[in-house]
Amino acid sequence: MNCCCDIGEIYDLKLEADPLWCNRCGCNLDIEVVPISDELAEELSSWTRKYGKWIDWDKDKLLPNGIEMEDDFNQKGVTLVEKLKQEIEGNYKIKFIPSTSARFYAKKQNGFR
Repeated sequence: MNCCCDIGEIYDLKLEADPLWCNRCGCNLDIEVVPISDELAEELSSWTRKYGKWIDWDKDKLLPNGIEMEDDFNQKGVTLVEKLKQEIEGNYKIKFIPSTSARFYAKKQNGFR
């Protein structure tokens, strides 16, 4: 698997909301190029679509249970990293970067900037 930048072969990945990135240069990777099962690719895509559901984007506000929703999203991300490691074990270093947007919105709504 090659990166879209000049680094070349990728061995260091991070899982974030969109979902996979080169951890060295920050290039977003197409899930189709990652050597994983179709089932895991669909699980990752489904998880990605849930990003930000804790925010009312029209009002630019955190939903009442937004922090809990984001915590659930992050816990699923931890589970997905473990599944990724099982499927591509030994070939790649993978780390999870949890979302922090709910806490950002909570601070913003409480007057902290």
